[in-house]
Amino acid sequence: MNYKEYSAAITREQFLFYEMRITAKLFCEGLNKAEVVDRIVEENLFQYPTEKSIRKIALACIRRIEILDNNYLVQAVASQPSDVSKQICLYAMMKQYRLIWDFMITVIGSKYQSMDSSFGKIDLNSFFMQLQEQDDVVASWSDSTIKKLKQVILKLLVENEYVDSTKANKLNPVLISPLLENAIREENKTEALPAFNCLG
Repeated sequence: MNYKEYSAAITREQFLFYEMRITAKLFCEGLNKAEVVDRIVEENLFQYPTEKSIRKIALACIRRIEILDNNYLVQAVASQPSDVSKQICLYAMMKQYRLIWDFMITVIGSKYQSMDSSFGKIDLNSFFMQLQEQDDVVASWSDSTIKKLKQVILKLLVENEYVDSTKANKLNPVLISPLLENAIREENKTEALPAFNCLG
């Protein structure tokens, strides 16, 4: 991926599955970007307490939908069963944030490739330690930011059933949706497939 630098934005812009579903549905109704934001804000579709936070998160969801760059995947986020829809939302996050892309491929994908089902805080710790050694931006993040990022990633893994809980010590075998697999192959981003336990 041609990423810019690492970003800690996911401490604010988390997995947002519920919000992504709503945003995708509005796009599927034929609304443009501005109309989608207006509708979400005016009707408080995310059920947030302040308008400012609704607008920010609506724009974050739109960025993820745009980065998918695939109408079939957007329709799937809107209408497929939640396990399929969540997997596509995870892929959108991977495409948007270098941090998630690297973690899902170098940690999760590598574990599936080597048939290693162990997983724990140690894996998150060593991932961030390596990044801090290699990257000045990550090295500048505070301990509290790193801690929050680890929590967001763990929660992401739980929501997508990679692990059973934030205290789990093993990875579950996940099954990639054929819809997502085809889209990844068509996009020629096959390096992402092991992150979804797709090793063929």
